[in-house]
Amino acid sequence: MDVASVLHMNAANREFSYAKNSVIQKSVIVKAQKVLEDTIKDYGNQGFPECFKLADLGCASGPNSLSFVTNIIDNVNALCEQKDLKAPDEFQVFLNDLPSSFYARLFPRNSLHFVHSSSSLHWLSQVPDKLPDNNKGNVYIAKESPPGVFEAYLNQFKTDFTTFLHMRSEEIVSNGRLVLTLLGRSMADPISKDSSFTFELLAKSLEDMLVEGLLNEEDINSFNLPVYKPSVDELSAIIESEGSFSLDKLETIEVNLEKRDENGMVSSEDSIGMIVVKTVRAGLEPLVASHFGPALMDKLFERYAIHLTEHLSKEKIYYFNIVVSLTRKWN
Repeated sequence: MDVASVLHMNAANREFSYAKNSVIQKSVIVKAQKVLEDTIKDYGNQGFPECFKLADLGCASGPNSLSFVTNIIDNVNALCEQKDLKAPDEFQVFLNDLPSSFYARLFPRNSLHFVHSSSSLHWLSQVPDKLPDNNKGNVYIAKESPPGVFEAYLNQFKTDFTTFLHMRSEEIVSNGRLVLTLLGRSMADPISKDSSFTFELLAKSLEDMLVEGLLNEEDINSFNLPVYKPSVDELSAIIESEGSFSLDKLETIEVNLEKRDENGMVSSEDSIGMIVVKTVRAGLEPLVASHFGPALMDKLFERYAIHLTEHLSKEKIYYFNIVVSLTRKWN
């Protein structure tokens, strides 16, 4: 799989586009806002530059895209007014929505004061290249996965996230800030429910289509997702090992879908299920369609909805996120 060419959200304004189906991501942004505010307040103790240079990596499209920019500008102006500080004369903002470029240099050295990324860094630069061949039908780490699958995914994430931090350390000025929010898992077990249920339902849906003769076994066995949800300890260890940033704050965010839709409330399991199906499809469809073909996507996600309904009848759905605030160490 050429991840660089197929890893993107569903575009445009269609029914299953990211722009129309990013309620969960919006909930995460709202819940992480306090960390963002506190980071700005701490940075402001040193005063702000005349031109405050910001970057948002993984900004996507639609209503969430400029929320980071709005939050930053509002918080900077409020802090300057409160503490009688000189506000920046200008804000220069860079928006990047190509996940594959996270793991390479993007900006000149020492050119940025603040970098932000939300709901993006769980995407890997590639499917792990040392993934055992016999992770057949699982698409990710699963109970049935053979030894070595978890290690392959963890090692790929370590490589990618270390590279990300190193690249940003060259671009961010000393004492500059980095606020990151990404999907994670709440426990060490890599097959915990908050880590794998979305992908398990996808694997079941693909299996249904195999039984129905709509897909062949070889195509399913060769499909694995370029994603990893780290634990808190794994993420902290990588930050410490890479060494360019001090970890100022780490918090966890749990988004319970019983309380979230575009209007702030859902009233039934059916509406919760529809939010999840559309959100998953908006994010995964380009990857899945590139492997199995776009003509099968409606049928695949119809089966996904059936499995999701069954899942909801047994237990609640929540998404576990990790948010960190980092400071670039002095050179």
